[in-house]
Amino acid sequence: MTDQIARLHITLEDIEPVIWRRVELPLANSLKTLHLAIQAAMLFETYHMFRFDVGKASYGIPMKDDWMDPPTRDAGNIRLAQLVERGITSFIYTYDFGDDWRHHIEVEGVFAADPAHQYPRFVDGARRAPPEDVGGFPGFEAFVDAMTKPRHPNRKAMLEWYGRPFDPLDISADEINARMAKLAKRRASGKAAHAHAKSVKHQ
Repeated sequence: MTDQIARLHITLEDIEPVIWRRVELPLANSLKTLHLAIQAAMLFETYHMFRFDVGKASYGIPMKDDWMDPPTRDAGNIRLAQLVERGITSFIYTYDFGDDWRHHIEVEGVFAADPAHQYPRFVDGARRAPPEDVGGFPGFEAFVDAMTKPRHPNRKAMLEWYGRPFDPLDISADEINARMAKLAKRRASGKAAHAHAKSVKHQ
Protein backbone atom coordinates (compact mmCIF):
# COMPACT_ATOMS: atom_id res chain seq x y z
CA MET A 1 0.00 0.00 0.00
CA THR A 2 1.41 3.42 -0.97
CA ASP A 3 2.10 5.77 1.94
CA GLN A 4 0.02 8.92 2.17
CA ILE A 5 1.90 12.15 2.73
CA ALA A 6 0.79 15.57 3.95
CA ARG A 7 2.13 18.70 2.29
CA LEU A 8 2.60 21.42 4.89
CA HIS A 9 3.26 25.14 4.43
CA ILE A 10 5.14 26.61 7.40
CA THR A 11 5.33 30.38 7.94
CA LEU A 12 7.33 32.08 10.68
CA GLU A 13 4.85 34.60 12.05
CA ASP A 14 5.30 38.36 12.48
CA ILE A 15 8.38 38.71 10.27
CA GLU A 16 8.52 40.68 7.02
CA PRO A 17 9.58 39.78 4.38
CA VAL A 18 8.01 36.37 5.05
CA ILE A 19 10.18 33.39 6.01
CA TRP A 20 8.49 30.16 4.94
CA ARG A 21 9.07 26.50 4.10
CA ARG A 22 7.07 23.76 2.40
CA VAL A 23 7.67 20.19 3.56
CA GLU A 24 6.09 16.77 3.03
CA LEU A 25 5.75 14.10 5.69
CA PRO A 26 4.02 10.72 5.83
CA LEU A 27 0.70 10.76 7.66
CA ALA A 28 2.13 8.03 9.87
CA ASN A 29 4.67 10.48 11.28
CA SER A 30 4.10 12.00 14.70
CA LEU A 31 4.15 15.65 15.68
CA LYS A 32 7.53 14.97 17.26
CA THR A 33 8.86 14.01 13.83
CA LEU A 34 7.27 17.15 12.40
CA HIS A 35 9.13 19.14 15.06
CA LEU A 36 12.41 17.60 13.86
CA ALA A 37 11.48 18.31 10.23
CA ILE A 38 10.79 21.97 11.02
CA GLN A 39 14.09 22.19 12.87
CA ALA A 40 15.82 20.81 9.78
CA ALA A 41 13.96 23.08 7.37
CA MET A 42 14.62 26.22 9.42
CA LEU A 43 18.19 25.18 10.32
CA PHE A 44 17.45 25.40 14.02
CA GLU A 45 19.50 23.24 16.39
CA THR A 46 16.87 21.66 18.72
CA TYR A 47 18.38 23.57 21.64
CA HIS A 48 15.05 24.59 23.17
CA MET A 49 11.58 23.41 24.10
CA PHE A 50 8.72 23.35 21.61
CA ARG A 51 4.94 23.14 21.55
CA PHE A 52 2.21 22.48 19.00
CA ASP A 53 -1.13 24.16 19.64
CA VAL A 54 -3.90 22.29 17.85
CA GLY A 55 -7.29 23.71 18.72
CA LYS A 56 -7.46 23.70 22.52
CA ALA A 57 -4.86 20.92 22.87
CA SER A 58 -1.11 21.35 23.22
CA TYR A 59 1.55 18.80 22.29
CA GLY A 60 5.22 18.79 23.16
CA ILE A 61 7.32 17.21 25.88
CA PRO A 62 5.19 16.62 29.01
CA MET A 63 6.74 17.90 32.25
CA LYS A 64 5.78 17.39 35.89
CA ASP A 65 5.63 21.13 36.57
CA ASP A 66 3.64 21.87 33.41
CA TRP A 67 1.92 25.28 33.67
CA MET A 68 -0.21 24.75 30.60
CA ASP A 69 -3.99 24.37 30.93
CA PRO A 70 -4.78 21.77 29.72
CA PRO A 71 -1.39 20.09 30.32
CA THR A 72 0.93 19.43 27.38
CA ARG A 73 0.46 16.03 25.76
CA ASP A 74 3.27 13.94 24.30
CA ALA A 75 3.94 15.03 20.71
CA GLY A 76 5.25 11.55 19.97
CA ASN A 77 1.84 10.02 20.62
CA ILE A 78 -0.21 11.80 17.97
CA ARG A 79 0.13 11.24 14.22
CA LEU A 80 -0.50 13.63 11.39
CA ALA A 81 -3.15 11.18 10.20
CA GLN A 82 -5.16 11.84 13.35
CA LEU A 83 -5.14 15.59 12.71
CA VAL A 84 -6.20 15.09 9.09
CA GLU A 85 -8.98 12.72 10.14
CA ARG A 86 -10.26 15.39 12.55
CA GLY A 87 -10.37 17.93 9.74
CA ILE A 88 -7.52 20.05 11.14
CA THR A 89 -6.23 22.33 8.38
CA SER A 90 -3.95 24.63 10.37
CA PHE A 91 -2.17 24.79 13.72
CA ILE A 92 0.67 26.56 15.52
CA TYR A 93 4.22 25.43 16.31
CA THR A 94 6.25 27.45 18.83
CA TYR A 95 9.98 26.92 19.27
CA ASP A 96 12.12 28.46 22.03
CA PHE A 97 9.79 30.05 24.57
CA GLY A 98 12.36 32.80 25.14
CA ASP A 99 12.78 33.99 21.55
CA ASP A 100 9.21 32.73 20.95
CA TRP A 101 9.36 31.68 17.30
CA ARG A 102 5.74 31.02 16.36
CA HIS A 103 5.08 29.18 13.10
CA HIS A 104 1.73 28.92 11.34
CA ILE A 105 1.35 25.49 9.76
CA GLU A 106 -1.19 24.94 6.99
CA VAL A 107 -2.11 21.51 5.64
CA GLU A 108 -2.10 22.14 1.90
CA GLY A 109 -3.18 18.65 0.94
CA VAL A 110 -2.78 14.89 1.27
CA PHE A 111 -1.22 12.92 -1.58
CA ALA A 112 0.14 9.50 -2.45
CA ALA A 113 3.85 9.31 -1.69
CA ASP A 114 6.17 9.42 -4.68
CA PRO A 115 8.42 6.30 -4.68
CA ALA A 116 11.18 8.47 -6.16
CA HIS A 117 11.38 10.54 -2.97
CA GLN A 118 12.33 9.86 0.63
CA TYR A 119 10.30 11.41 3.42
CA PRO A 120 10.25 13.71 5.34
CA ARG A 121 11.13 15.94 2.39
CA PHE A 122 11.90 19.62 1.91
CA VAL A 123 10.07 21.05 -1.12
CA ASP A 124 10.80 24.78 -1.22
CA GLY A 125 10.89 27.97 0.80
CA ALA A 126 12.15 31.52 1.05
CA ARG A 127 14.51 33.54 3.25
CA ARG A 128 16.82 32.33 5.98
CA ALA A 129 15.40 31.73 9.44
CA PRO A 130 16.81 33.44 12.54
CA PRO A 131 19.88 31.94 14.24
CA GLU A 132 19.52 30.38 17.67
CA ASP A 133 19.40 32.72 20.68
CA VAL A 134 19.39 35.91 18.60
CA GLY A 135 16.97 37.62 20.97
CA GLY A 136 13.54 37.22 19.39
CA PHE A 137 12.15 39.57 16.75
CA PRO A 138 13.95 42.73 17.95
CA GLY A 139 17.26 40.89 18.18
CA PHE A 140 16.82 39.32 14.75
CA GLU A 141 15.99 42.68 13.17
CA ALA A 142 19.12 44.24 14.68
CA PHE A 143 21.18 41.20 13.67
CA VAL A 144 20.08 41.32 10.01
CA ASP A 145 20.60 45.08 9.90
CA ALA A 146 24.17 44.73 11.16
CA MET A 147 25.05 41.70 9.01
CA THR A 148 23.80 43.22 5.75
CA LYS A 149 25.48 46.62 6.08
CA PRO A 150 29.27 46.49 5.59
CA ARG A 151 29.83 49.72 7.53
CA HIS A 152 27.43 48.98 10.39
CA PRO A 153 29.15 49.63 13.76
CA ASN A 154 27.98 46.28 15.16
CA ARG A 155 28.83 44.15 12.12
CA LYS A 156 32.20 42.93 13.42
CA ALA A 157 30.71 41.93 16.78
CA MET A 158 27.81 40.13 15.08
CA LEU A 159 30.18 38.29 12.73
CA GLU A 160 32.23 37.12 15.70
CA TRP A 161 29.09 35.99 17.55
CA TYR A 162 27.55 34.17 14.56
CA GLY A 163 30.84 32.87 13.21
CA ARG A 164 30.19 33.45 9.51
CA PRO A 165 28.37 35.79 7.10
CA PHE A 166 24.57 35.81 7.07
CA ASP A 167 22.63 36.19 3.83
CA PRO A 168 18.88 36.65 4.50
CA LEU A 169 18.07 35.31 1.03
CA ASP A 170 20.16 32.12 1.24
CA ILE A 171 18.17 29.31 2.85
CA SER A 172 21.02 26.78 2.31
CA ALA A 173 18.85 24.24 0.52
CA ASP A 174 21.70 21.71 0.38
CA GLU A 175 22.08 21.75 4.16
CA ILE A 176 18.31 21.48 4.64
CA ASN A 177 18.17 18.50 2.27
CA ALA A 178 21.07 16.83 4.08
CA ARG A 179 19.28 17.19 7.41
CA MET A 180 16.04 15.88 5.93
CA ALA A 181 17.92 12.92 4.46
CA LYS A 182 19.09 11.99 7.96
CA LEU A 183 15.49 12.07 9.20
CA ALA A 184 14.35 9.97 6.24
CA LYS A 185 17.11 7.44 6.92
CA ARG A 186 16.04 7.13 10.55
CA ARG A 187 12.44 6.59 9.43
CA ALA A 188 13.49 3.90 6.93
CA SER A 189 15.57 2.14 9.60
CA GLY A 190 12.65 2.26 12.02
CA LYS A 191 10.25 0.79 9.46
CA ALA A 192 12.72 -1.99 8.63
CA ALA A 193 13.20 -2.84 12.30
CA HIS A 194 9.43 -2.89 12.85
CA ALA A 195 8.89 -5.17 9.85
CA HIS A 196 11.65 -7.52 11.06
CA ALA A 197 10.13 -7.69 14.56
CA LYS A 198 6.73 -8.56 13.10
CA SER A 199 8.18 -11.32 10.92
CA VAL A 200 10.08 -12.83 13.85
CA LYS A 201 6.95 -12.74 16.01
CA HIS A 202 4.95 -14.68 13.44
CA GLN A 203 7.57 -17.35 12.70
